[in-house]
Amino acid sequence: MNKRLMEIMQSGNPFQLDDPAFLEINEFKDRTLRLSVQLNASTTSDEFRGRLSDIIGSKIDESTTIFAPFFTNFGRYISIGKNVFINHDCSFLDMGGISVGDNVLIGPKVNLVSENHPIDPLQRRSLIGKPIVIKNNAWIGASATILPGITIGENSIVAAGSIVTKDVPDNTIVAGNPAKYLKSI
Repeated sequence: MNKRLMEIMQSGNPFQLDDPAFLEINEFKDRTLRLSVQLNASTTSDEFRGRLSDIIGSKIDESTTIFAPFFTNFGRYISIGKNVFINHDCSFLDMGGISVGDNVLIGPKVNLVSENHPIDPLQRRSLIGKPIVIKNNAWIGASATILPGITIGENSIVAAGSIVTKDVPDNTIVAGNPAKYLKSI
């Protein structure tokens, strides 16, 4: 993967779709689409981990469990720690980068969206990537959505159905739309 491309995508600045590097993105997206069909047809955890490892370009530890279906639009900017559990029907839009620490629990239908579009209609067809970081021991409840540039703190909990628009400090529970502080752990 082109290092310049990764820097552009994770910079928080608009990435123009007419940039020549976008051709490389399209190649990876097409590859990911092809491999995702095989990924979601996996019949064992080992097979699933192996196929997702091929998509993201690094080995997923055997202590990690991920249930199908699982969706990603790119795959190369995902890192997943040890002893992670990702439930059914999650989507990781990772062009801005997604990092999942160790011992993280992710409920069903969770969306991690590390990319967005500019507000200006003339710029809207470009992408803005900002990394999502989920620190160790965090728990993301069912159907939660984490938006670009967000860090979920260590040991924190995002309640089911929440939409997280701001960083969540360590040892904190948040809930709602937008997610707001409930209490400290």
